[in-house]
Amino acid sequence: MKHQFQSASVGNPLATLERALEAEFLHDRGYTIDSLRALPPAEALALQQQASVYASCRLTEVESRAHFFEDMHRPGGPPGRQ
Repeated sequence: MKHQFQSASVGNPLATLERALEAEFLHDRGYTIDSLRALPPAEALALQQQASVYASCRLTEVESRAHFFEDMHRPGGPPGRQ
């Protein structure tokens, strides 16, 4: 069984960041995407799932900060503070 993260969607501006965050998660634990192939399938899958959850949480954080930044710099300030 070949262990790889799903391919990033073409045209998704956050796909590259998502893959980098997954790689960061694995690196922090001493793995790479390629080194997962040497692990037992269940262990590799568990690491992939953990990396995916980590990346999703971090992407949510990035998107939230971007929206906050946009709101703060919108003429009139954030919604409800006019």
